[in-house]
Amino acid sequence: MGEKHTIINIGRQFGSGGKEIAEKIGATLGIAVYDNELISKAAEESGFSKELFERSDEKRSFFSFFSIFGSERFGNTRNYMGDNELFKIQSEVIRGIAEKGPAIFVGRCSNYILRDKDCLDVFISAPEAARVERIIRRTGLGEEEAREMMEKRNRTRETYYNFFTFGNWGAASDYDLCVDSSILGIEKTAEFIIDFGRKASLIH
Repeated sequence: MGEKHTIINIGRQFGSGGKEIAEKIGATLGIAVYDNELISKAAEESGFSKELFERSDEKRSFFSFFSIFGSERFGNTRNYMGDNELFKIQSEVIRGIAEKGPAIFVGRCSNYILRDKDCLDVFISAPEAARVERIIRRTGLGEEEAREMMEKRNRTRETYYNFFTFGNWGAASDYDLCVDSSILGIEKTAEFIIDFGRKASLIH
């Protein structure tokens, strides 16, 4: 068996600052963070267009092969590529990255995909008001528009996660640690997660 390396999977509510926390953890530990980068990697590995993965990012839908180049590895004998095929390609990319070295994965059911490995699985949440406020600051939207965006994105993430994992998105039983980012703020939440991971011997 090879030497163990740090794998952190971060699930997050939209507006909770999960991506920023992941990036803080990554910067502190010197570990790459994979979020949108996974889309490019999946496209590169599969031979399908990046646009296909961007349109399906943590969403469920069907995409036509029309104007999309297929690959010998995954085949193009059908007219449509569905959720399961896209999820399979992305899962292979996640597992491939995790095999090679330390990594931090944001979303995309990574805690489920890597459930057979020693990983630190974290879910980041925040009260609704704090999430709406963060979205307003980040996007410049009005309160109602920010709330609508938050609710839509969270519904989409929940549907995607529950469909592929047969679990419940955000359920404490699926994670080692669930944390409210509004209590300590972005930087100190990142520090808290690192401290927890080290004490749990899941950050090496």
